[in-house]
Amino acid sequence: MSVGAEIELSAREARGVALAAQGLGLGRRRPNGRIDARRLRRAIDDVGLLQLDSVNVLCRSHYMPLFSRLGPYPRATLDRLASHADTAAGAATRAGRDRALFEYWGHEASLLPVELQPLLRWRMARAEKFAEKPARLLAAEKPELLQSVLRTVGERGPVRAAELATPVRRPKNPWYNWSEAKIALDYLFFAGLVCADHRVRFERRYDLPERVLPKAVLDAPTPPEDEAQRQLLLIAAARLGVATEPDLGDYFRLPRKESKARLTELVEAGALDPARVEGWSAPAYVTAGRLPAPVREARALLTPFDPLVWSRPRTERVFGFRHRIELYTPAAKRVHGYYVLPFLLGDGLVARIDVKSDRAAGVLRVLGAFAEPGADPGAVAVQLADELRLLARWLDLEDVSVAGKGDLAGKLAKAVTSAQEPPHTHTAGQVHQP
Repeated sequence: MSVGAEIELSAREARGVALAAQGLGLGRRRPNGRIDARRLRRAIDDVGLLQLDSVNVLCRSHYMPLFSRLGPYPRATLDRLASHADTAAGAATRAGRDRALFEYWGHEASLLPVELQPLLRWRMARAEKFAEKPARLLAAEKPELLQSVLRTVGERGPVRAAELATPVRRPKNPWYNWSEAKIALDYLFFAGLVCADHRVRFERRYDLPERVLPKAVLDAPTPPEDEAQRQLLLIAAARLGVATEPDLGDYFRLPRKESKARLTELVEAGALDPARVEGWSAPAYVTAGRLPAPVREARALLTPFDPLVWSRPRTERVFGFRHRIELYTPAAKRVHGYYVLPFLLGDGLVARIDVKSDRAAGVLRVLGAFAEPGADPGAVAVQLADELRLLARWLDLEDVSVAGKGDLAGKLAKAVTSAQEPPHTHTAGQVHQP
């Protein structure tokens, strides 16, 4: 099939298309009333996967993208979609209960729709090459230990790593100062030989795939490696709206050489159309025949691990917003703060805030607030104050407190104090057009 004609987009059109593809705006208002599992699944489909991260200064990061798109929702409903209804039930009983999400390496550690598991089996088959280095070394040095751990999981699962007493390996990197059992489980997990049945206080409980994944998923045929990678690129293209090849390959962390090859095949097959975006130096691509209508009005606080902003080069290219995660930067060298959320308003990223949940005091603390160049600080402060109170209520916090750091802090503090209780729906103004 011949390659389609190149599509031309302005910078603002590309920005709006990216928002629409992520389910931000698109004429959707945050729903009134209780948000059920069906609505959560729709929002998860908009983003494709939820990245996991251990930082808990605000809340666990995988909860936030759904709040950004839906507003307050019961986090327990997401927990149920990602685990069995009764994790204390016997293995035979658990195996009969389907689940919507499973944990694996998608874009880093992620929660993914179970239907994607067959598309990731090629990665599982490459564990000897692509698992973390300590896991690869252990697998090569002590294959009998892997078999022993796998047998134990089969006999006792779901189990946590601490229940399997083995010596601690002490590599130079302190992040991998784990027991050999934990390293073995990490390898088995990457290889798809064990799954995360559920988590307790963010610690995985491992079990066999046949006791975790739905039978229909396990019985699904394994697609050829190249076809699986093409399907992952198409999923990424639909969720990005318009994207460069590195954007598309990064969504599911495909090896760059293979990402380029699969992309060429998709363009030649007519599944992706080439595009040219104003101000972008690299070629872009869109799903053939499915360019969404651009979003002009949206409002959301975004975790640093939200798919809209997790790629720093793309965020700067699309939104003119330079964002660096400063979690591991020494405090004295941080520019904006420890855990900084970009604020989306209209069709631009107009501000950023450093936030913390003070659970003991029942307060959502804004430690710093910064407006972007070109934004109207007064308009931004009013909308951001509404969003913060919505966030605080969702996190079961009684108050919002704004400290004095940042050029937006003063106006935001006044807006938080004076504004009334926010409605469940809103119409965002266009206050920023980079």
